[in-house]
Amino acid sequence: MGLKWGDARVLGETLYDLDDQVHPLSIRFTDLHQRIVSLDDFDDDPEASTEGHLESIQMVWYEEWQEDHDPEEDPYART
Repeated sequence: MGLKWGDARVLGETLYDLDDQVHPLSIRFTDLHQRIVSLDDFDDDPEASTEGHLESIQMVWYEEWQEDHDPEEDPYART
């Protein structure tokens, strides 16, 4: 059974594991979509994504990124 759009937690963690240096908030939704549908374990209709799905996945990726990076490295952090 492959990953679906609703698997935000797993998808976000997977994206972080694949590229832990890129800041997830610097990724456009079109590029994020492409990264997700390119995952080997992704098995859902690429056209079924929504902005909500992409935002949820991106926020999980961002949470993972924040855990491993100094807040001083985060240009998107609130000051």
